Amino acid sequence: MTTYSYLRLEARVTQMSLFGPSGSGPDPKPVDDRRVRLQLLITVKAAPNPSEKYGETVCVAGLRTDTLRTSWVRLYPINFRHLDSDEAFRKYDIVSVEAKPARQDQRRESWKPMMDTLRKEHQLDTWKSRRQLLDPCVEDSMCRLNRDAQARPDAQSLALVRPSEVRGFKVTRHEGWTPEEQRKIEAYVSQPDLFSGRSRTPLQAPRFKAAYHYRCHESGCRGHKQHVIDWELVALQRRLHGYSDAALAQALEAKFLDEMCAPGRDVAFYVGNQAKRVHTFSVLGVYWPKR
Repeated sequence: MTTYSYLRLEARVTQMSLFGPSGSGPDPKPVDDRRVRLQLLITVKAAPNPSEKYGETVCVAGLRTDTLRTSWVRLYPINFRHLDSDEAFRKYDIVSVEAKPARQDQRRESWKPMMDTLRKEHQLDTWKSRRQLLDPCVEDSMCRLNRDAQARPDAQSLALVRPSEVRGFKVTRHEGWTPEEQRKIEAYVSQPDLFSGRSRTPLQAPRFKAAYHYRCHESGCRGHKQHVIDWELVALQRRLHGYSDAALAQALEAKFLDEMCAPGRDVAFYVGNQAKRVHTFSVLGVYWPKR
């Protein structure tokens, strides 16, 4: 990002913080299918899922930084396995990419990216720089998001929600891929790789899955149990592959509960729902700057 464009972003951040998040929900998708160049701050990289075409696909979400009105964006599908090194990006990178509205997905935040157009522009490498953009978008009611999603399939499907109380982080054994997911993996592995000539490796299921139990700030909230589909949950398990089951489960709890949700952290959860089950929200990632 040039000095000039970064200064423009800093000025826009100041404007955004004056308005806060809009209560009217996400904007409708454009009526045509022309490509639109989006600039966004990457905040979420979900755990990979089996894909017959790509081997593994991931969903990425972020906050648009090229509009005065704050809005969330979901990019899918993205094949992280075969991204070129100069296309790979990290959480809290500001990137730009051309995308089309995802017509088969009723969720208004969903776009289909053209990954060959992606450009990295800047990394927000401190919590202070991230908070300027994200703090105005924090919401207090997960209950409200659930109600809206049950009432309308195109209601807000991405948010950053601050819990009033984190009651627990439950780690359980992953059951492995479903028969349909396994079929996709086998179909992908059996296809010849015409570009590299290398054999394709199947996507391995993680040993554990996990879920947060928390209450939001709405009066009368009975609590929320949401599965964690954060890439970091899977990546940590891969890094600690030599650990015993007991030690690995303890390490996951130490990271995602004891460290990320420590009393000195201003915790909020990136949440998103599913296209086929809009009433089901998951935790896509954790926002955990110091208080």
